[in-house]
Amino acid sequence: MAQKRAVVRQSLPDVIVADLRKRILSGNLVEGELIRQELLADEYDVSRMPIREALKRLDAEGLVVFQNNRGATVTKHTLEEIAEIFDVRILLEVDLFRRSIPNMTEQDFVECEEILNAMHTSYASGQVAEWGPLNEEYHNKLYEASGRELTKALLERVSLQSNRYVGMHIDELNKSDNAEKDHQALLDLARKGLVDEAAEKLRSHIENTKLQMLELIAAKRAVEDAPS
Repeated sequence: MAQKRAVVRQSLPDVIVADLRKRILSGNLVEGELIRQELLADEYDVSRMPIREALKRLDAEGLVVFQNNRGATVTKHTLEEIAEIFDVRILLEVDLFRRSIPNMTEQDFVECEEILNAMHTSYASGQVAEWGPLNEEYHNKLYEASGRELTKALLERVSLQSNRYVGMHIDELNKSDNAEKDHQALLDLARKGLVDEAAEKLRSHIENTKLQMLELIAAKRAVEDAPS
């Protein structure tokens, strides 16, 4: 008898959630946009039931605001809320990095270098869309050795929100050179076991990203809200 093989099966809501999440994170579905259940059902050629379930899950992730009889609206955070999202990231990531550094192995450092190389290649070749997920992968790898699974689970949700705004404006940020220098510095400091210096570098790295994001978003919203 042939050996049975494990196959990953995805339900319809799983597939729809993944696709809608990608569309929101990329800015294809813009903040404040109304998403109607009947239109999505027609678009995905499914009944409203899996659409409803998918929207509820995205509501739990904070990416949409679900409304029973209308569908959902893509979440639009205030500038203060966006700043708070990045501030929470700083609190969680700096703590994780501090705890991770003493436990990092040579293999961890090698894998971090590989991700950095992939990030450099993606940006240099114009594949900017690949840079965002690689950036998230790199940060997660830095914290992997912390052993703090609950904190990492909290960070995952916060990162989903911040990565959404970074993904929407990645072309405008034009900060690949600075980001590369910062990312390499984080790894170099971790290799040397310089915990305080590495933690401060990470704090300033995320803080700078926050300030750039707020400036870009504020400018864009000012144009959108200006009377025509």
